[in-house]
Amino acid sequence: MTTDTRRALVVRGGWDGHHPVTISDSFVPYLKDQGFTVETSEDLAVYDDAERLAATDLIVQCWTMGSITREQSANLAAAVRAGTGLAGWHGGIVDCFQDHGYHLLTGGTFVMHPPGYLDHGYEIVPERADHPIVAGLDDFTLHSEQYWVLTDPHIDVLATTTFPPDEFHDRPAVMPAVWARTWGQGRVFVSTIGHKPDDFDVPEVRTLTERGLLWASR
Repeated sequence: MTTDTRRALVVRGGWDGHHPVTISDSFVPYLKDQGFTVETSEDLAVYDDAERLAATDLIVQCWTMGSITREQSANLAAAVRAGTGLAGWHGGIVDCFQDHGYHLLTGGTFVMHPPGYLDHGYEIVPERADHPIVAGLDDFTLHSEQYWVLTDPHIDVLATTTFPPDEFHDRPAVMPAVWARTWGQGRVFVSTIGHKPDDFDVPEVRTLTERGLLWASR
């Protein structure tokens, strides 16, 4: 018996300050409305099950400051390479595992953010304004954390954020903030936005995240 229903797996946990359950739960109804069956796991041991990962169409990861084994990282990368989608936001995908293979898969890693929350903007990359994740969206501002990241030059940057000069930098720094990439037959979507639940009340943030989940899925 075959089915057109896609399978999504939400992997969430780690540091509670990123509200992994609350925020990921806010996207579950959307995924179900889009025809997914949704499972959740609050244990990274799910990445030990290579067959389960391979049978999943979309993995939504929301896990901050955890520890992944080499085998788990390899299983995740292999699943994506074969067509499973991987997507996530903020620390749940870029501030999680100190594993080089994982960083190569996602295309970036968190380095720092200025203390506290600050008003800052996000700019859609003009050359990528027709990408389905950001098409029709305008630049927007947010009062939240602003992430400084190190990224792979092969990612497809869809939106950026700009850090002003400071005591360590004598000129502004334009930083990738939202990107997409392919990994073999699979797709990866990363947004550095989303420290707190109300960040997703900003229409552009909610829209680009929802679109990113769908874009990444098989």
